[in-house]
Amino acid sequence: MADNMADKTRESGRGLTYAEAGVDIDAGNRMVELIKPLVRATARRGADAEIGGFGGLFDLKRAGFADPVLVAATDGVGTKVKIAIETRIHGTIGIDLVAMSVNDLVVQGAEPLFFLDYFACGRLDPEMGAAVVAGVSEGCRLAGCALIGGETAEMPGVYHGADYDLAGFAVGAAERGTLLPRADISAGDVLIGIASSGVHSNGYSLVRKVVAKSGLAWSAPAPFERGKTLGVAVLTPTRIYVKSCLAAIRETKAVKALAHITGGGFPDNIPRVLPKQLGVKLDLSRVPVLPVFKWLAATGGIAQAEMLRTFNCGIGMVAVVAAKNADTVIAALAREGETAMQIGELVSAGTGAQVSYSGRLDLG
Repeated sequence: MADNMADKTRESGRGLTYAEAGVDIDAGNRMVELIKPLVRATARRGADAEIGGFGGLFDLKRAGFADPVLVAATDGVGTKVKIAIETRIHGTIGIDLVAMSVNDLVVQGAEPLFFLDYFACGRLDPEMGAAVVAGVSEGCRLAGCALIGGETAEMPGVYHGADYDLAGFAVGAAERGTLLPRADISAGDVLIGIASSGVHSNGYSLVRKVVAKSGLAWSAPAPFERGKTLGVAVLTPTRIYVKSCLAAIRETKAVKALAHITGGGFPDNIPRVLPKQLGVKLDLSRVPVLPVFKWLAATGGIAQAEMLRTFNCGIGMVAVVAAKNADTVIAALAREGETAMQIGELVSAGTGAQVSYSGRLDLG
């Protein structure tokens, strides 16, 4: 019988196709055409931001670098993407994707140059995919980097239904000798906290657990933000600190280190930029806790220590500066639209944790 079926297939001139296996090449080509103008909008010195070749090009000399050190970063957006899928709000998740990598570049004093994205799904919807890339394009524009390439992978059997996932890859550069952290970090330096826009892109497995416990639908009014649905509010994009932090670094010459507050919060991220012999003492009463964090803590019954280890709690970036330069750096950040404040100081590390606290978070 199998031989007869094979004979009939040959006689009809028709065999199995890639589309019947679940991969639509035509849909992929349509998505490429939809995103071409989005990609062109990210062009900058050193890159024309055209796609369609086998690789993206960047000219460091044309970008103005004399003796550059390249810095690379990669990340995703974690389970925040699941909320985008469930709410069908796809236009901002790409900003998160860019933010998570370029913010990691600027903490090393590097200027983001170019970005590549990876979009994987079970079944490609070109319009939905283009909406995601529109967010990537906007994130690149905010960071001043070019979107020079990417990959779309349709993988039925690996991803199901409307599920998709994202990864991003960013490369930046700094002139040799200007990388952060600097070697002159010392006890007595102060920490300047730069406000976050919300939950950013870490802790969303716990966010989703709290929302499930609350019984609220994503379409319900957000209890902590008037005029928005819960889904829209928790999808607020990660703030991109590139232009403001580069301005502060270059204008003041006073920024010794930067720490991006991501997964692990204050206790895990701040020590990454400090010498082993130094610790920090944070005044939690100075942290501007956003309403979303108060709601999460109250609804989920989450203790302060867990909030500090999981979320940014209202501070998305921390700068280390000499005490005498604190006001100058805060003013420079304010000119770039940031809300910044002194939240602690560096101290000699004892035998305990490198991060210690005074005061308490205002969790309401």
